[in-house]
Amino acid sequence: MSEALDIERWNLECEFNNTDHRTDLNGVDRLILRRGQVFTISLYLRSGTFQPGVSSLEFVAETGPQPNEQYGTRASFAPPGDMVALSLCAAPDAPIGRYTLTLGPSERIEFILLFNPWCPGDAVYMENEQSLEEYVLSQDGIIFRGSYKLPISTPWNFGQFESGILDTCLQILDMNPKCLRNPGKDCSGRRNPIYVSRVLSAMVNCNDDKGVLLGKWTDGYEGGVSPLFWKGSVEILRNWDKQACQPVRYGQCWVFAAVACSISRALGIPCRVVTNYLSAHDNNGDLVIERYINENGDLLKSREMIWNYHCWVENWMSRPEFKSDFHGWQASDPTPQEKSEGVFCCGPTPVRAIKEGELTFKYDAPFVFAEVNADVVNIMKKKDGSTSKVTTYTTFVGQKISTKRVGSDAREDVTHLYKYPEGSDEEREAFKKANHQNKLLQQQQNEGLHIAIKVTSDMRNGCDFDVFAVVTNNTQSDKKCRLVFGSCAVSYSGHMGNNCGFKDLLNVELSPGAERRVPLRLNYSKYGEQLTEDNLIRLAVLLIDFSNSQAMLAVRNIVLENPEIKVRILGEPKEGRKLAAEITLKNPLPEALENCCFSIEGSNLTSGQVLSERLGSSVGPGEDAKVKIYFTPTHSGLRKLVVDFDSNKLCHVKGYKNIIIGKK
Repeated sequence: MSEALDIERWNLECEFNNTDHRTDLNGVDRLILRRGQVFTISLYLRSGTFQPGVSSLEFVAETGPQPNEQYGTRASFAPPGDMVALSLCAAPDAPIGRYTLTLGPSERIEFILLFNPWCPGDAVYMENEQSLEEYVLSQDGIIFRGSYKLPISTPWNFGQFESGILDTCLQILDMNPKCLRNPGKDCSGRRNPIYVSRVLSAMVNCNDDKGVLLGKWTDGYEGGVSPLFWKGSVEILRNWDKQACQPVRYGQCWVFAAVACSISRALGIPCRVVTNYLSAHDNNGDLVIERYINENGDLLKSREMIWNYHCWVENWMSRPEFKSDFHGWQASDPTPQEKSEGVFCCGPTPVRAIKEGELTFKYDAPFVFAEVNADVVNIMKKKDGSTSKVTTYTTFVGQKISTKRVGSDAREDVTHLYKYPEGSDEEREAFKKANHQNKLLQQQQNEGLHIAIKVTSDMRNGCDFDVFAVVTNNTQSDKKCRLVFGSCAVSYSGHMGNNCGFKDLLNVELSPGAERRVPLRLNYSKYGEQLTEDNLIRLAVLLIDFSNSQAMLAVRNIVLENPEIKVRILGEPKEGRKLAAEITLKNPLPEALENCCFSIEGSNLTSGQVLSERLGSSVGPGEDAKVKIYFTPTHSGLRKLVVDFDSNKLCHVKGYKNIIIGKK
């Protein structure tokens, strides 16, 4: 009869195992493992030795509140052979989460199991080491905002390895409604990155559950902070945890996407944030955005909108239910826009499916397809109640789809992953599959009258500048037209603000082949008070041909550049050595800045904290705002210090400094 071993103590070899499993950035004080990879623990016996056939030792591994062998959340096994050092390995499709490993009758070991993108047997396996470094291990990055004409880099601190963040990510999984309804089934589902990604898409917003963020796009930010306040995910996730799972106020698309990226990377799913410029919000599924304007070219309110940009995430995984062509990047959108299966979530859907027009693929392919491909029809609503379609020469939906390049802060254009070139045979075939026969497959021809908007390259916040409506008569006849040139502040999601400049010319005459440039002066004294935090102004030119009453519309959003934040590091950058960041911003406005405050944040630089320094006096026009903020790096390597400047007139200007931290 076998005898149970008498274990005196054990060593989980956390430093060795965590380093080997690439989880050591979470710390080495507890065991954090990746599935499909061997780990070793050492047992020290109180007396005697292990004798095969005589000594017995049973292991039981369990995860979740209702572990069950049927769900694959409980397993028992015995070690073979003569050993003191035990080598164990979780299956590459084991559910992720918290585990308890019982040794013998009473000894219990706790560990955390994560996805393993380094394991070929794992559904999230990614072969390229540089990509793994970027999409799993990198704790900072760049999110692109601005406009498709001027993409603006916004630094972000993902901070997935900061203290307490992994625990918060696991808590988010535990608080999802599926887990609360059926914990055993939910924990079993966590073996599947498709399931986990869909849960995260729902839980990053709080519309149906105890999710992380509350979205707000209009009417101020009382009771919370502007989404532009955030410099990273760490403070958001910690606030959610401290607030007993009450939503953090407030988020918008890039914040939702960035937090989802942090959680995905923390759990071991390769992830990146993607920005789609001129992104359509199609709420009726017809793949067409109908926008109504009045007789001055002003956009009327509508549920269907074109966002100046929209951010979502891509998670890397296989899709065993589809052909191998559809493995790889899967689009998932945590911003609450439309319900999917009764819940505010979106995806994951294969990016390749969007390109090929395969709209039957799970999940939510038609909505994502419309975001990058929808037609836009502008309709004029006249004072007498009648409507007429307006010919438009604006840009197409889905421009410059962007993400951060691997190993660089540069922008990588990934539009080709979502759509074939406009007008190509492949694009036409994709639209046939999508049953979308009315797609404009060729560029508008410059026949008849043509209207365009031209701008200068020097459009800075605080300056006065001109924008131009350019009218060309490509006919053989004289033309007499009315030209309405308007501008207004606009949010990135398409919500219109107040007028920034307006011109109505009732008698624009053009001879055959003639061109006329009509300037519109935008003065800071007018637009300064109207500008939103997005620094966006919508320009619209409506041209009406008196000879046939045909109307043409050109629309363009411009983004005004904020001043550069300059950062100088004082001291030799080394682990554990106190450094100073000297930060400077020149006031570009013709008025003083009050309540000026600089803040910094950076993974392994500021110990997971936001460090701030407020100026004691105002900063006059053309003067420098300057502070020193001290911080102590905790880890060596290339790190990104994210900087924010806020004041009464310039709100949340972003900057960053890459710093190479040396070892002690």
